[in-house]
Parts: sequence; C-alpha cells; structure tokens
Amino acid sequence: MSVRTLFSRQQDGLRNRLGDISEASLAFWLLLPATLLLGLIVVYPVAKVIHDSLYSISLFSESGPVFIGLANYADALRDPDVWRAVRFTLALCIVTVPGALLVGLVLALLANREWKWRWPVRLALLLPWALPLAFSGMIFAWFFNTEYGVVNDLLRRAGFAPISFLLIPQWGFLAICIATIWKTSSFVALILLAGLQTIPRSLYEAAELEGASRWQIFRHVTLPLLVPALMVALIFRTISALQSFDIPYAMTQGGPARYTETLSILINTTAIEYMDVGYGSALAVLLFVLSMAASSLYLRKLYKGTL
Repeated sequence: MSVRTLFSRQQDGLRNRLGDISEASLAFWLLLPATLLLGLIVVYPVAKVIHDSLYSISLFSESGPVFIGLANYADALRDPDVWRAVRFTLALCIVTVPGALLVGLVLALLANREWKWRWPVRLALLLPWALPLAFSGMIFAWFFNTEYGVVNDLLRRAGFAPISFLLIPQWGFLAICIATIWKTSSFVALILLAGLQTIPRSLYEAAELEGASRWQIFRHVTLPLLVPALMVALIFRTISALQSFDIPYAMTQGGPARYTETLSILINTTAIEYMDVGYGSALAVLLFVLSMAASSLYLRKLYKGTL
C-alpha cells in the first residue's frame, strides 16, 4: 500500500468521524491548533514588545506606563550608545558570518570525503555545536586571559610580551570573532554537509570522465548545487550574529568602555539593569526589524537561486 493511498484512507476516515465536511473546513480545523500555538509563542510576544515600545515604562517610577508614541525610537536614533552598539554588531557580522561560512564549508567537505577520518570529523562537528554559547564564551575568555590564559602562555614561551586581549578594544574584537567563528562554524558545517549529501554521485563521475579537475568539479558541480544550503546557513548565521549576546557578554561584558557592546547587550542593560522597559523594547524592535531585513534579502536571493 502506497503512502498516498494510506493518507487518503486516513483522510476519508477523519471525514466520516467529523461528518460531511469540505476540504477548506478540514484544512481549517487541522491548522487551527498550530496557528493558535504560533500566535501564543510568536505573535503575542512580538506585539507586546511593539506595544511597550510606544510607552514610557520605567520600573523605578511610581507612575504607570505613559503613552509617548515614537519618542523612544527618536531617542534611539539620537543615542550615541545605540550607534556604537550597531556598528560593533555589524562589524561582528561582517567578520564572523563569512568566517563561519568558510570554515564550515571546509569542515563539511572533509566530513563528506570518502576517507578513514570521515566519521571522526563528523563527530567532532557536534562538540562546538552542542556546547552552550555562554560556556563557549567562558572557555575563550580563559584562553585569552592576560595572566593565566593559554594564548599568553604560548606568547611568553615564544619570547613575546603578553597581550591584554580582553582589555584592549581591537584585541577584544578579535578574540570575540575567533570564539564566535569556532562556535558557529560547526553548525554551518552540519547544514552544508546535509546539502552535500543530496548531490548525486553520478554528476561527479560524469565530470571526472570529462577530465575536469577537482577545482572545476567544485566550482561547476558542487558549489551551484550547494547554493540552497548556503543560503539557509547564511540566514541562520546572520540572524544569530545580529543577535549576539552570550559570547561577547561572557568574554568582555561589553567592555572595555562599552566598545564590545552588541545591540543585544545594550537591550539587556537598558531593560534589565536600568529597568527602562519602554526604551529597551524600542531597541528590541529595531533589532527585530534589522534581522527581518537581512532575512528578506537572503530569501529573495534564495528564490532566485543565486548568491
């Protein structure tokens, strides 16, 4: 019995139990639970944040919420702390997204090769992905610690002076980028490995018979067929980079002098530490819009089938 026949019989049985019901009504009742759940866990929280962003809500104030319209957004556009956080967040995206994509592609190609180290490589991909983000940040904070970090210990053994990686803005940015690429490249590799598994082996055999080199096979066979997986990886990696919080916060807490403060860290500081819920909600909405804009750009490219 085919799957199609089995599904048709189950659908007919469901109709018999529900009585005479149309296709549209059946679809409505089947989708209703998922729609309600989606509205509860996605639509309502987003609508609540947008609502709060239009009010002045401070937990230090004895008065209740006061409607102020778009004043929080106007203040955000004039706030130098916001622009500094946006610049750092975008810089983090520019470095870590291509970095994770490149490292992940190399790891995926290694894991897809027919050689004896294929399964150890595949198992190794799971370790960085499985570690919590905050724990990964703590590991690299220890690596780059000025006094007892592994990196500075190696520098001392090589005859160089230690570097205060987490206390100098430029070095702190570099350390965060390295930690982020290490953490996220395994996730990218898993997505790309799934894409590589869908490419028929016959295409590689035909290219080899035509005398194509390895680079030509990669350029004209592997890469074009890997575009959908690449775009999916880019979407997830870009959104997570724009919303970076755990690794930068665990490594530098946004310092020194708030230089490594991402937009997510600024939102947390504003809403949780300063208890300015209205202004923090406005910043969260701006981050949401930025993430959606990046996702829309990638999705348009994905539907067109080009990078």
